Amino acid sequence: WKQSGSEHASPGSRFPLPSARDPDVGMNSLQRYQLNPNSYFSLQMRGGTDGNAPELILEKPLDREHQSSHLLVLTAMDGGDPVQSGTIQIKIEVTDANDNAPVFSQDVYKVSLPENLPSGTSVLKVTAIDQDEGINAEITYSFKTLRDIGNMFILDHQSGEIKSKGPIDFEISRSYTINIEAKDGGGMATECKIIVEILDENDNAPEVIFTSVSSSITEDTEHGMVIALFKTHDKDSGENGEVTCLIKEKVPFKIESSCCCSPIRERKTEIGLSSCLPCGRLKHKKAQIETNHLRGCVEIVGIERWEKLVLTLVV
Repeated sequence: WKQSGSEHASPGSRFPLPSARDPDVGMNSLQRYQLNPNSYFSLQMRGGTDGNAPELILEKPLDREHQSSHLLVLTAMDGGDPVQSGTIQIKIEVTDANDNAPVFSQDVYKVSLPENLPSGTSVLKVTAIDQDEGINAEITYSFKTLRDIGNMFILDHQSGEIKSKGPIDFEISRSYTINIEAKDGGGMATECKIIVEILDENDNAPEVIFTSVSSSITEDTEHGMVIALFKTHDKDSGENGEVTCLIKEKVPFKIESSCCCSPIRERKTEIGLSSCLPCGRLKHKKAQIETNHLRGCVEIVGIERWEKLVLTLVV
């Protein structure tokens, strides 16, 4: 005999059972029923058209996720000597109620990504499970907020896989926080958080900005005079943002840093006179101030002979 019982059934709910038949009469006829011991159901008799009929009484709430079915044995006995009896197995199938919300495998996911990833690159796959069954266990995923995240990432609503969508630039944002919602077919939902750290790539060339340049100097200029002042800046971070300047040719000039590296990756640098300036010998000479690969230029002119030294700044 099979019977169903919902997880929503409250204690005291009744489940009717089939009645036994005994052709004997008097004390030899059906006298009583007995139910095997269990913690969920008890047995009571109710009046019916054919006499007392057995029924089950629910003693405590059912939980399908803990036990999906209950197997009971009902015994009918007469009053004869010896006692004759008959048994029937009763299976109570517990039907699901949407009493469980989805649960993510992690409350917080963390992932690191290099910048400049191609669109469509897999970032992460989140997973949630629901202990209910059927439609109550069917999960769909969605972004909790779409404001900026929807432009950078796409989410597969069925599988929970997240892929890159827009250009990911470390210099624009060094991290993203994504909130994902998992909802089951019955409307119960839960959330998780994803922290995406963006890793810097060396994708920015240094910038050189001249803040001061002397238009001319005389050949008897004192040692250490500042001829030009410029600053360098690289948007990258760490070693990718370190800028080194040097003069490649053998000329009477030197580069000195006027301050240490600042938090914004910017350094002020001076071009100064390192020895006496022999204008006649410097005619048509060029000197390179080299860092990496951007080019700038500063021109120093000797007033008396109008001879010039062109410094080509390479960053």
